[in-house]
Amino acid sequence: MTGDEKHGPAATSTLDVLWVLYDRVLRVEPGQMEDPTRDRFLLSKGHGPMAYYAVLAAKGFVPVDWLPGFGLYDSPLGHHPDRVLVPGAEIGSGSLGHGLPIAVGTALGLRAQGRVDPAVWVLIGDAELDEGSNHEAIAYAGPAGLDRLHTVVIDNSSASHALPGGIAARFEAAGWSAETADGRDHEALYAAFTAPHPGRPRVVVARVAPKNA
Repeated sequence: MTGDEKHGPAATSTLDVLWVLYDRVLRVEPGQMEDPTRDRFLLSKGHGPMAYYAVLAAKGFVPVDWLPGFGLYDSPLGHHPDRVLVPGAEIGSGSLGHGLPIAVGTALGLRAQGRVDPAVWVLIGDAELDEGSNHEAIAYAGPAGLDRLHTVVIDNSSASHALPGGIAARFEAAGWSAETADGRDHEALYAAFTAPHPGRPRVVVARVAPKNA
């Protein structure tokens, strides 16, 4: 893709996770975005969304011929996704720390409506866990038993305040079901994404090469 993009690693680090989710896990199709029974996918790691756009195009949500215009002034594919402009995008994102709280609210809203089938998925970066809003969301979701909530953390060692191996433990301490997987291994990701977690929200930490490697 073209464009003056400063967040290449933010895109490449997410590609395998996005593909496995859209190809094998998520129950959402083009033209289904108004269907209340659909799964919801929220891209919180919205800076550097090139891989997200590519997967949406591959799955028929957006035209493939939009891709070469990425980042241009008149392109709907901006440096942060815009839910008004990008078919398939549930939220506008890119401001770190917002996606997980929004996902918690989405899961609560579906529960209040009595909708037990739709799953809510949110993809965040490990650096987003430096934001206090995420700590509140993690602490709330576990005791609330939001078992339709699923979080994928892309761990490319870019967080400023995190110890190696500490991400999953942080969620587990708050009552989440947690697993760490190779973020490039499609079968390992699929197994982690589909593992049962009755009564608890689920987090999968997808480890990829360090951002500055």
